[in-house]
Amino acid sequence: MAESSESRPLSGIRVVELSSFVASPLCGLTLAQLGAEVIRVDPVGGAADVHRWPLAPGGTSIYWTGLNRGKSSVTLDLRSDEGRQSFRDLVTAPGEGSGILVTNSAGREWMSHERLAAVRPDVITLELLGRRDGRPGVDYTVNAALGFPAITGQDGGQGGGQGGGQGGGQVVNHTLPAWDVAAGLHAALAVVSAVRERERTGRGRRIVLPLDDVALATAGALGYLTEPQLDGSTRPAVGNYVYGTFGRDFTTADGGRVMVVALTTRHFHDLARVTGTRDAVDALESATGADFGTEADRYSYREVLAALFARWFSAHTTAEVTRALEDSVVLHERYRTFDQVVTEGDLEANPLFAALDQPGIGSYLAAAHPATFDGRHLATGPAPDLGADTDRLTADRPRAPIDSPPIAPPPQGPES
Repeated sequence: MAESSESRPLSGIRVVELSSFVASPLCGLTLAQLGAEVIRVDPVGGAADVHRWPLAPGGTSIYWTGLNRGKSSVTLDLRSDEGRQSFRDLVTAPGEGSGILVTNSAGREWMSHERLAAVRPDVITLELLGRRDGRPGVDYTVNAALGFPAITGQDGGQGGGQGGGQGGGQVVNHTLPAWDVAAGLHAALAVVSAVRERERTGRGRRIVLPLDDVALATAGALGYLTEPQLDGSTRPAVGNYVYGTFGRDFTTADGGRVMVVALTTRHFHDLARVTGTRDAVDALESATGADFGTEADRYSYREVLAALFARWFSAHTTAEVTRALEDSVVLHERYRTFDQVVTEGDLEANPLFAALDQPGIGSYLAAAHPATFDGRHLATGPAPDLGADTDRLTADRPRAPIDSPPIAPPPQGPES
């Protein structure tokens, strides 16, 4: 049974979202799953992401509906004074949990924090920027500038160019918009933190969250940016090996692929046992003076160790490999495609997913919030039709005098 919105952690919080693409809508979706009322505002006809791929057979955007589940939808003519005033009225509406704006359309004077705070001093605004200097940026450009594509893909010994992109070698973009996702979740946390502070102090906040700073902060926390500061080194591309420990993909006799990770000495010894290579591994350790009880040496000798293990994988089918590894402590998974995840029943078996009837798409299994609260996942209803709640949420609102703000600059937020 789904938990009612009134009993959820963010019940009573009301957020207005003027956004598009990934980071900002994901922030709103996360808040909605946790119980906030989230009102998405779009220009008439929809923002640039309203028809973004993938599309259902009837033309409805699976992407748009997925990120906007559980929200209300208002459309306004944001080029007009009246539409802009209606938008400000939504944001600054009275109420203890109201007065919150999330947007990636930063740099617009008519909806600036200062403008809104003049009406409601305790307003909370969160602006998602592409780059901290205000220039546009998207996940894929931020990622390119940060350095991850240069260490993704094969190493120099496997045709990738030493350093995976240094000195003219190849660079490989990952397909997951990781920084958009991280930014959306950071944004949701920042909003909740500001709401908590406002409850204690009555103070509003202007929060600015640049996509490139999210990426830099993450890379810094994981050590990618510390290494070059200490010794000038750049981490190399190592293909599907796991940096700093032993982990790699292996091909089975029937053409399957399995990812194996031995993080601990126990994992590593069990991998040697399963593959029947314990004597060979011990001989290699003795001959080289290595200590395979350490991650460092398991990583340093990764290629010769992988060659030893690979013979066993290539002599067994994927099913045989899976059964053997399931009887061990070795961390492993076979590689699958998204359609295999669906057809093999993972969604039906996981209480994270429940049937959702989405107009324009039909019924499908949709994910709730991944955390459980007292044993329950927090799900939302479907995404609204564009503009479905405009009349309900904008009718009969008290209006402040409408002035004539300057022409807004182009959007400056993340757009991937």
